[in-house]
Amino acid sequence: MRINPYIQVQQMYNTKKAGTAKKAGSAGRTDDVMISSIGKDIQTAKQAVAAAPDVRTDIVEPIKSAVQNGTYEVSGASFADKLLRAAGEI
Repeated sequence: MRINPYIQVQQMYNTKKAGTAKKAGSAGRTDDVMISSIGKDIQTAKQAVAAAPDVRTDIVEPIKSAVQNGTYEVSGASFADKLLRAAGEI
């Protein structure tokens, strides 16, 4: 399962492509675009997330092999505590 942490950022900035612009009557004007430092930080964060792997194999592989071998054990008390804590947060 992949979690996209920058969904909210994408919703803030509408990423739809703009249609073709019509030519203006006056030819002497120019437009300037300035990207804020926050916008640059968001772009850097999006690139870092896109480059990161979907699954952290260094964590998943030992657990996966323990489950396949039948040696993976879960403490019932620990599971119950976490379940009750999660239910209390709802």
